[in-house]
Parts: sequence; structure tokens; C-alpha cells
Amino acid sequence: MELRQLEYLVAVAEEASFTKAAARVFVTQPCVSAQIRRLERELGQDLLDRGGRTVQLTEVGAAALPHARAVLAAMDGVRNAVDDFTGLVRGQVVIGSVASSLSVELPELIADFSEKYPAVEISLSEGTTDQLADSVRAGRTDVAIIGVSAEPPAGLETQVIADESLIGAVSHDHPLARRTSVPLEDLECHALMCLPVGSGLRAAADAAWAAAGVRPRIAFEAGDPRVLAQLASRGLGVAILPERFVRGHAGRLHPVEILSPRLRGRLALAWRSGDRIGPAARALVAHARSVLA
Repeated sequence: MELRQLEYLVAVAEEASFTKAAARVFVTQPCVSAQIRRLERELGQDLLDRGGRTVQLTEVGAAALPHARAVLAAMDGVRNAVDDFTGLVRGQVVIGSVASSLSVELPELIADFSEKYPAVEISLSEGTTDQLADSVRAGRTDVAIIGVSAEPPAGLETQVIADESLIGAVSHDHPLARRTSVPLEDLECHALMCLPVGSGLRAAADAAWAAAGVRPRIAFEAGDPRVLAQLASRGLGVAILPERFVRGHAGRLHPVEILSPRLRGRLALAWRSGDRIGPAARALVAHARSVLA
């Protein structure tokens, strides 16, 4: 019995898929399948039911899973204890970020961390707030920059690193370009362009619209605020974007403040709560909190 076999078993059980498990542990799908078959032959029992649309644990597999997790946790504990004692920080960390984190100097954060901890391998992923929150909770991502509304995501610790107004952005020949502000309800008669559902900034806007009884007409959605800005600059509607970003592109965008209520978007650093994470991940969280706070 090998540790990697237990790691693959846990990954398949949690992902309910050999393909997704292989991507999670950075090996090929046939490798994961072969190693689990070897483990099953050694134990003399099938651990996985491969007959359905998704891979499920057998009764024996379900009984074995907690022990496999305990063995892996114990090995992590041994490594962490040694690293803590020696002061060595090594390993791999995964940083996640929403595409809308325009006010966060993420490349500088990564470069500074890499210079301080050269033995740590860093990887970066991008996604929506919901995707990244799930990834952090599952342990696939160590720390993420996500959008947050009034209530932080369950199971995560967060620290707000950016809190700014969301305003409208229009082309200089748009009808709203003659105004500097507009009540929220007046936007109902205009085509709006927003970040997609699942992003923190979109959640903040949706909550404000719902509270005001406004039914916005969303014409375009895009995960990259730069795309929304380009569409707005061509006169296709009103883009809802962070104020700092809009005012930084005054040459092609006219800013329009949104009143009653004002919209605000918040970005936060998020990491798992209630878990013991490895030295590399702890160092990343500490570094990010000190730099971004």
C-alpha cells in the first residue's frame, strides 16, 4: 500500500470522477485508475463502483475512506512538524483570483512571495467567486481573492482588501454622458453590462437592485471588466464597474455615479477556516494579508 494510492482514492471519492481526480493530483487518468486497481487487489475488495454515470464508493470503500484521509493527514502533520522545527518553507501553493481584481497588484504579490520563499512552487488559477470559494473549501486552492457581499462565504476566513464604489460607465456620445449621476431606478430603461452571476461584484449589484425593486435589463455579461469597458466605449450600454477603473479610462468612458442606493463592491482574501494548512500555505496567507491589507 502506497501513500499515493490513498491520495488517489480520496481524490476520486471527492470528485466522483477519475478524470477530475487526475487533474487534481496532476497525473493522467490511466495512472489514477491503475494505482487504485492495485490497491483493490492488495486489499482483496472493490473500493469504487464504476458502473454508474459517476464513480461512487462501495460500502467497503466508504468504510476505508476516513482511514485513508487520516493517514494522509498524519503524513502532512509529520512534514509540517519538521518544517516548523527547521523553519523551512517549501512545497506548492495555489492562488486563485477573480478576473475583476483590478485594484489588486497580484503579479507583484506573487513575485515578492516567490523571492522570499524560493523553495515554494506557485500556481495561479482564475474563476468566479463561487468557483474559487468551493476550490478553497475543498483544499484545491490555498488562498483566493474573491468578491464578497454582506455575508462572507461559509467555511472560509476572509479579510477585505478592497472596498470601492461601483458606478456606470458609458461612451461619450451615450444619452447618459450629459449627466454625472443617475438614480438606480433610471437604469431600468438602459441596456446594462455586468460581470457574470457568481462574481462578488455582481452579487453586490443584484442585492442593491432587489432591495430597490429594480428589474435591470442585462444585455451583456463578461468575466473581464476590460471587455465590459470596451463594449461601453462603443455605445452598447451602461457598464457597471469599479469607480477607480472607470475614472482611469476617462479618455473613452464617461463616469456616471449611481444614487439611491450607491453600489459598492468588495474584494477579500479568503482561506480555509478551522483547518491546519501547511507551512507554505500559511506563509502565503500571512504574506498576502500583510501586503494587501
